[in-house]
Amino acid sequence: MLEVSHKRISMRRQCHLLGMSRSAVYYRPRPESAVNIELKRVIDRQYTATPFYGVPRMAAWLRREDWCVNEKRVRRLMRQMGLYAIYPKKNLSIPNRAHPSYPYLLRGLVIDRPDQVWATDITYIRLHGGFVYLTAIMDWHSRYVLAWELSNTLDAAFCVSALDRALAISQPEIMNSDQGSQFTSEAFTAKLQAAGIQISMDGRGRAFDNIFVERLWRTVKYEDVYLKDYASVTEARESLGRYFRFYNSERPHQALGWLTPAEKYFGNQEAPGGPMTAAVAVTPVGLRPPSVTAIGTEGVHLKTGGQWS
Repeated sequence: MLEVSHKRISMRRQCHLLGMSRSAVYYRPRPESAVNIELKRVIDRQYTATPFYGVPRMAAWLRREDWCVNEKRVRRLMRQMGLYAIYPKKNLSIPNRAHPSYPYLLRGLVIDRPDQVWATDITYIRLHGGFVYLTAIMDWHSRYVLAWELSNTLDAAFCVSALDRALAISQPEIMNSDQGSQFTSEAFTAKLQAAGIQISMDGRGRAFDNIFVERLWRTVKYEDVYLKDYASVTEARESLGRYFRFYNSERPHQALGWLTPAEKYFGNQEAPGGPMTAAVAVTPVGLRPPSVTAIGTEGVHLKTGGQWS
């Protein structure tokens, strides 16, 4: 509504008529300093190695590494990154008090089949000039990543988008998450309720309820994020897409008897091509169609150099 070059009405008068302060009009947001960006990278790597470090311990560790920081600065940066120490405490994430909370349904539950329980969470992904947030939905039994999304804000939209993509593949009996405002939002919970899915949320003081997703974040960061050092959101999206295809279809898990998550999730079915790309074709719920890229049938043994098929 403001016209900077208006010939008759000055900016002072325009701001007065609109009830605005001139400082708000002239203000230009300052980008994050190079020092803070580098400090965030250091905090991210250390947090991934020691997720039980809270603000005081992280600040003390940084000072031992010759960073001139105080707890106030570390707290601000960790909050921007969405990082909170993992230990039993009153508040694991930031809930919205206007949203309803749901009981924890996994206590004593034996999880022995795919699509019995799904879990979801959010983590911070660093870039050269900033950061983005990553959410993923994982099948608890098989560790199979059904869908993931990136966002530069912590709103609920990218979590809902990941949920839509996951529900296009199959649906669980129970969805487990923390009490973050993204997962207690009406947009997220309404889709679960409409599909008849029970909602389970980690209670206060339960630090390790979503431990499988926390392990996924550690794996993704050490095996891709830190190695690739993404320069942009586009590069992050492409590299994570390749990594999740590898994670689902090629990377064996010791806890799964050295099967891949796709083999555990789909059983004896083939699992070529699928949901790890940005666009997914919607298929009927419950069919669990093939969902990872096909692997070649021939190759070279890395140790002996011989052919195998």
